[in-house]
Amino acid sequence: MTPTQRTRFSSIGAMHFANALSPANIGKVAALFGDGDRPGSRLTAKNVRPIAHLLHADGAIGEIASALIDPKAKPVRAILLDKSPDANWQLGWHQDRTIAVKERIEVDGFGPWSVKAGQTHVQPPHQITAGMITLRIHVDDLAADNAPLEVIAGSHHLGRLSNAQVDRLANAGPAQSCLARAGDIWAYATAIVHRSGKQQRPGRRRVLQVDFSAAELPGKLEWFELVGLTIASA
Repeated sequence: MTPTQRTRFSSIGAMHFANALSPANIGKVAALFGDGDRPGSRLTAKNVRPIAHLLHADGAIGEIASALIDPKAKPVRAILLDKSPDANWQLGWHQDRTIAVKERIEVDGFGPWSVKAGQTHVQPPHQITAGMITLRIHVDDLAADNAPLEVIAGSHHLGRLSNAQVDRLANAGPAQSCLARAGDIWAYATAIVHRSGKQQRPGRRRVLQVDFSAAELPGKLEWFELVGLTIASA
């Protein structure tokens, strides 16, 4: 990756990587989704093991995070996003504000707390999420009518925004649609303002979403168990 590409990503907050996965690796990611009965399943180090080598710092997925933020970037959360006619949800404009941790340990500046699908989450100080990157790995082709992610370019530089500020920013636009082919990866700054609408045509829209961070958490807080993937997959 060139310095120009890194500078562009830093400015815009989103970047498209075409043909990032081979057909064989697309198949390995697709196998994580099963029959589509778990539209928003959160993965652990155990059930993501079949693709752990791809998340390694020199793997086809992890190398993107390493190049864009830091060679020490580690996968700290993974979610299967599976839209279909039976599970066709939407999310309005928002910033991702929480992280997954191993257990609740009170540390100044961290909170509120929540539990999502059995995983402990907490809202950290903004500088934590501001230093993170999110990668979306596409199993299916993603056209304009198949619920692509939309982002507001440069919005990750604006700090943590209130809901009213997010709404004003989104109304001012413009938004960028992140269209993709199977095997493509979209990277975005975790703090960017984004949304995802409903599909306008039948079919599946499978995306593996993985958050990466190179930061160490303060006190005795630890990232969720995906933090060990870069070691366990070697």
